[in-house]
Amino acid sequence: MSSPLEAQGLIKDYREGRSTLRVLKDVSLRVEPGEMLAVVGTSGAGKSTLLHLLGLLDTPTTGRVLYGGRDLNALGARAQADIRNRLFGFVFQFFHLFPDFDAIENVMMPALVGVSLFGWWRRRQTIRQRASELLDGMRLSDRASHRPSELSGGERQRVAIARSLVNDPEVLFLDEPTGNLDSKTGRQIMDLVLKLNKERGQTIVMVTHDAELARDADRIVHISDGRLVKAD
Repeated sequence: MSSPLEAQGLIKDYREGRSTLRVLKDVSLRVEPGEMLAVVGTSGAGKSTLLHLLGLLDTPTTGRVLYGGRDLNALGARAQADIRNRLFGFVFQFFHLFPDFDAIENVMMPALVGVSLFGWWRRRQTIRQRASELLDGMRLSDRASHRPSELSGGERQRVAIARSLVNDPEVLFLDEPTGNLDSKTGRQIMDLVLKLNKERGQTIVMVTHDAELARDADRIVHISDGRLVKAD
């Protein structure tokens, strides 16, 4: 069972030469367990920055991220990496699949992070079976041995979703998951995401500029110029 995910007073600054660019400006929000939250806004509004901070892919200038009441930013790098790999899953617009590995090997990758050679050898069949089951759930059983270059955009995104699920994460972060797809394929991907949310009870935080896709979420928050401006 997942836990509440909270942002408290998040500020994110980036240095540009001698000047400082403030991308996030005192953002606070709470995502309930099992909730699907959509974060919408125009390009450059701070949506992806917020997602990266919530998912421990970046560090806030000030403020903190809590999961289950625990301050994640107070943890060391190794503990944060373990949470990113074990409790959090990520799906990005541009897939980020390894080109030299086939679909099933790409799905297996997160389950092999931090595993010794002996551990990999002992668990390889279990992990491969798990990856195979996920690809089957994505209707990709016949594409398991294909490399990313041999897959369509929609197939690559489904492989990326399967990969994000291999460790059965409690929170799934989606950064413009349909932004690189045509509308029909994007709709199919969103239907898969909604199915995951309802059947698995996973907490989902999705960044999108597409208002139609956002309406599928339980709740929508709007971000503009680095600030949350309203919630639906």
